[in-house]
Amino acid sequence: MSQACLHCGACCANFRVSFYWAETTAHPDGQVPQEYTTPISPYHVAMQGTNQKNPRCCALKGEVGQQVSCQIYEQRSGTCREFQAGDAHCQAARARYGLAPLIPVFELSA
Repeated sequence: MSQACLHCGACCANFRVSFYWAETTAHPDGQVPQEYTTPISPYHVAMQGTNQKNPRCCALKGEVGQQVSCQIYEQRSGTCREFQAGDAHCQAARARYGLAPLIPVFELSA
């Protein structure tokens, strides 16, 4: 996790976080707590709070852009694990909250 993510949280309050239901504890191999999800189709769930006009994940604690944390970080979904700090989606979420763009790590090392 990027250090910037500990202060941001914009992604968790900007997008619907949906994934295959078997990632939840409803499946023997799942890890995302089922009680944090809501069904959106026969095979997919979304993190509670993210399937609405103004999304905010129920696992996000704190103030976006100030200090945030994820209550289930070690148990987060593949969707969250694949999200990349500094990519176009990240930058769009940050812009929505009036946060400065992140400088991608590869630009810092050049």
